[in-house]
Amino acid sequence: MDKFILSGFADEIDMDLNIQMDVMDKCNIKHIEMRGVDGKGLVEHDKEKVNEIKKKLDDRNFRISAIGSPIGKIDITDPFEEHLDLFKYTIDIAHTLDAKYIRMFSFFIPKGQDPYIYRDEVINRWEMFVDAAKDSGLVLLHENEKDIYGDTPERCLDLLKTLDCPYVRATFDPANFVQCGVEVYPYAFNMLRPYIEYMHIKDALSIDGSVVPAGYGDGNIDKIIGELYKENDNPMYLSLEPHLGNFAGLAALEKDNNRIENLPSSGEEKFITAFNALKNLLSEIID
Repeated sequence: MDKFILSGFADEIDMDLNIQMDVMDKCNIKHIEMRGVDGKGLVEHDKEKVNEIKKKLDDRNFRISAIGSPIGKIDITDPFEEHLDLFKYTIDIAHTLDAKYIRMFSFFIPKGQDPYIYRDEVINRWEMFVDAAKDSGLVLLHENEKDIYGDTPERCLDLLKTLDCPYVRATFDPANFVQCGVEVYPYAFNMLRPYIEYMHIKDALSIDGSVVPAGYGDGNIDKIIGELYKENDNPMYLSLEPHLGNFAGLAALEKDNNRIENLPSSGEEKFITAFNALKNLLSEIID
């Protein structure tokens, strides 16, 4: 397991930081990809509150694997100046929380329009992110997300190659590619492999886009993790993002009787379900 560091979006457990850490401790996970905490988004908290969060984390020996920011998750046609200011504040938060990574996006494209129409504006805005983060010591992680410019591997690659910046890398999310009708492995994975520095553990069914635990969908997460395990020299974060909704067909997809029988209802149960699925995959791969 030394090639991977487990983390997760603990706000899917509960918005209360203490409850988040209680459940993460049950899973023996000491890193959080912090997105929402104590009632609202992390980047919505003032500096005093961020310092308070840092103290709580330190008191229980928790670290932040990445800031799960909403940066770049606005319409490409929206005004940008205020959003750029929010990004600069996010850099400050990342330093306060001793985080190396900021998770980001490449802007929602107007529905029904060709994303390439907005390519230059996407690149221009990302160049301003890059400039703002210069000498910060941070790594900006672009996540492939539905309906943004970089929702296909080709456009992710276009962004990453065009920016050609050592501190702009990729967060690879298999479920998001499944939901965009993309072959995750080997196609998307091989295309983006030189840039992948972080991974979200979220799986989905191609038939309807339903999010399911790792290994139950069409994201080929087992094959991807197997490749990373063989190739990686440095530890990589595997960050759980359960996103589990009501999925009546989960039992029919069970691979053995030791897997989950029924989809749980609470945030804690869903997170632990996702954790157990990942733990089983890792055991199969590493053993």
